[in-house]
Amino acid sequence: MVIRIMIADDEEVIRRGLEKIASRMDVEVRVIGSYGNGLEAWNHLRELSLEEIDLLITDIKMPRMDGFKLIEEARAHLKQLPIAVLSGFSEFDYARKAMRFGVLDYLLKPIDKAQLYDLLKSVEATRQTPAAAPSDEVPHQPSEGGEHYVVEQMKSILEQDYGLNFELERLAEAVGMNASYISRLFKHKTGQTITDYLIGIRIAEAKKMLLHHPDLKNYEIADKVGYTDPVYFNKLFKKMCGMTPKEYKSRYRS
Repeated sequence: MVIRIMIADDEEVIRRGLEKIASRMDVEVRVIGSYGNGLEAWNHLRELSLEEIDLLITDIKMPRMDGFKLIEEARAHLKQLPIAVLSGFSEFDYARKAMRFGVLDYLLKPIDKAQLYDLLKSVEATRQTPAAAPSDEVPHQPSEGGEHYVVEQMKSILEQDYGLNFELERLAEAVGMNASYISRLFKHKTGQTITDYLIGIRIAEAKKMLLHHPDLKNYEIADKVGYTDPVYFNKLFKKMCGMTPKEYKSRYRS
């Protein structure tokens, strides 16, 4: 089965490199178009049907028409077309905006061969699966590589903001996804709920404070790690560690 892909990137070396990497995988790939800007890619894409293209890989920042505009036009023309974003910008804002357009994956330069392979296999599997009826349509979700990126971003946010009052909706908004979806995704990828992961971070930070900042009162430590109720914090700490914060400090502080 041949996977027909179109590539849009203003760096020729990137386009050629992408073609070379894909050609060496055990997936048959045919590049039906390679363009240095979004407008040229769109002028070709607008003439195609879903039977003629299987995947669009596009850069974000390009002359004449950027990647987001190309994705917008592609979505309006071919709603179910798998699209992957290719970008040298590692900031999650780009990935988040791209995912809101229903992007299948987000590839960072330099290209990770394993992630590209997973993307191509995902597209191949999709082609082998009978299309759902219009009433059964489901929104695009990130592929394995994209999911991993989202989970890592959620972990980063939790590790940075552990001292704040946790709100699932705020976390969902930060990654540009549905709250129930990120809950299922996180549990599937890590084996933990988001809440349990956050508790682990908070208790670990509390342990550090107990050992390295002995002058802090328990209620102060509780507040710093996100618990306004020191009694609840003490009970939770004992449940997680088998001893109270006071006992932990006495046992392990040198």
